[in-house]
Amino acid sequence: MTNSKDLSLTRIGVFFDGNYFLHVSNFYTYFHERKSRLSISGLHHFIRNHVAQQEGTDERLCQIVDAHYFRGRLSASEASTANQGNALYYDRVFDDILSKEGVTTHYLPVKTSQSGVRHEKGIDVWLALEAFELAFYKRFNVLVLIASDGDYVPLIRKLNTLGTRVMVLSWDFEYTNDYGKKMTTRTSQELLEEVTYPVAMHEVIDNRVRRNEPLINGLFVPRNTEKVFTKQKSNFVPPQNTQSTAQNKTTDKIEKPVIVEDGRQISTIFSLKEGFGFIKGENSSKNIFFFHSSLMEYDFNDLEVGDKVEYTVETKEDGKLVAKDVKVIE
Repeated sequence: MTNSKDLSLTRIGVFFDGNYFLHVSNFYTYFHERKSRLSISGLHHFIRNHVAQQEGTDERLCQIVDAHYFRGRLSASEASTANQGNALYYDRVFDDILSKEGVTTHYLPVKTSQSGVRHEKGIDVWLALEAFELAFYKRFNVLVLIASDGDYVPLIRKLNTLGTRVMVLSWDFEYTNDYGKKMTTRTSQELLEEVTYPVAMHEVIDNRVRRNEPLINGLFVPRNTEKVFTKQKSNFVPPQNTQSTAQNKTTDKIEKPVIVEDGRQISTIFSLKEGFGFIKGENSSKNIFFFHSSLMEYDFNDLEVGDKVEYTVETKEDGKLVAKDVKVIE
């Protein structure tokens, strides 16, 4: 006869620091060899499997009974501005995914300072308060935190007093920011020391033995075989100038940037890196940098060298030329 204790359900609560999760997902989409976003359903499957291993029980007896996603978000009017590219579209798609997976969303408006810098305020406090309250009333056996910030240490200490075991999924990696500067993402060591089950996801994913396991591959959304967006029609008509043969015969070959209207320019993609690239400038020393988030209505991973683009140029304080509101055109 099976002991009833062996059949007790392990109740799991999952809490996403949404800005951190988006940051990690963008890393795997634009910089990592996987070139794909993290899958919510795949992550939930991984969590159930890993909790079962750590708790020494059957995966079927490990169930996610609550999941919550916290993030600061731009208003609709801000997200619809040109600088935000595909923000509104992707926000709605991701909301649909979270809803389908039973994840409750919590959003706070992103505050914009007088200098134009956007700040995400209060999200970590809100997440901590909700996590502790729900752990108290719903009696999670294991609370899974997807975060890296040491600010969550007091939350974990409070959860420990409830007897709730805490698992933290964290990622350490390097990436390139909007200005081509190498940045490093590291998880708070103090945070890892406080939790029951620290899980270094970057090591799990890149483990050569496990990297092709269905459980690991399932952490990623399969890449589309068709392009997410299509190239837009351009209204640009090259000037009829006999001294500019390369430009007045066809728009297929643009030797240097051409100004169209409202300060917008047209040129071609010169080179592509991981998460960023360069547009052909007046000469090799004046090629124009652009970041994946500046691309509008097109997927960065679908770009090819030689694609024609329309964009606005911004000059940074150090003199570097940066393209904004980049549209891929025919």
